This record gives sequence, structure tokens and C-alpha cells, in this order.
Amino acid sequence: MSAPFLKGPTDPTVQPVPAAVVDQVDAADTTLSNPKRAVIALGANLGNRLETLQGAIDALEDTPGIRVKGVSPVYETEPWGVDPGTQPSYFNAVVILKTTLPPTSLLERAHAVEEAFHRVREERWGPRTLDVDIIAYADVVSDDPRLTLPHPRAHERAFVLAPWHDVDPEAALPGRGPVADLLGAVGREGVAPRADLELRLPE
Repeated sequence: MSAPFLKGPTDPTVQPVPAAVVDQVDAADTTLSNPKRAVIALGANLGNRLETLQGAIDALEDTPGIRVKGVSPVYETEPWGVDPGTQPSYFNAVVILKTTLPPTSLLERAHAVEEAFHRVREERWGPRTLDVDIIAYADVVSDDPRLTLPHPRAHERAFVLAPWHDVDPEAALPGRGPVADLLGAVGREGVAPRADLELRLPE
């Protein structure tokens, strides 16, 4: 983080920025102290799907206490739990966050982002403009009915595992094991990488 404050190593008028100052700048910039790693899955199958996913990423980044550290490639997937051809296909992605928000506050923010994109919760497995699901939060394992951690069905969903493996090949799902092994078990049927599409990591 110190680079923007230096004119360059060859400029004799510039003194190195003290480490303590760099640390203070980092803390002020990220608003994070003792951050936790969280994994968020995004999905959309209505409207401009790519624009919606990027908007969700930007909205998460704009949240105090959240910094987006990794963004997966985009996958196109068949809707889950419905008859083929009855809904548009989904665009899915996974983002890696560092956050100081507790899980319940992160959930509230996820719901707020969904609502900003006019998510309507009318039918299970129904089409939606945006899904923002917390897949994992640090190593927390919880059966709280409001927010079960890790996500109770993540281990069987290729549309979560495939992009998560792309953005973090060494990842493990708490209580379930390496994402690579879980993905190998479920396979990649119904999920297709969209190399022609790209989501940006917020600057």
C-alpha cells in the first residue's frame, strides 16, 4: 500500500515511509482489523446478468468492513431444481472477501445487495435477478437456521465449486474437505465456463 506515497526509489528527496505510517494507511484504507476470510457465491438469471454480478461485487466492495480480494471466472449453468428449459440459464461466480463484519451482519449486507437489484423471494428455485449466498466464513461451522455455515448444499453444487476452485485452487470447505475433491465428486455437468466474459476485481 506504500507505493502511491513514493515518488520513486531514485528520487533523493523522498524518504521511505515509516512502517508504522504504512500500517496506519492500510488500516484506514481497508477499515479492516483482524479480518476474516469469507466466500460468497453470486448468481443471476434475469436481466443483464453480467452487469448484475459486477454490480454486486462493486456493492460488496463499497461496504465498510469488506474488501473483495478475489473474483472467479464466470460460469453459465442450468437452473437448479427446475425442469430444463423453464428458466433462463444462470451466470455464476464466486468472490473471496476479507471482512470484519460478523456473519450475521455479512448476511444482512448480502440481502441488502440482493434487494438493491430487486430480488424477489416468491418461490423456491424461482428465477431471480440476483443471489448472494455466504458459502463459508473463516472456519466457522454453525447450524443456526438463519445462517448455516458453511452453506449446507455447497458441497454438491458444481456452480459453486467450479468457480471457487478457479479463484482458490487450494480452498477447503469446512467440515467437507478440499474443494478440488468435492468438485471431482460432483463433476462439471451443467456448468460451462464463459471465457468470453469477465468480472473485474474492484480497484
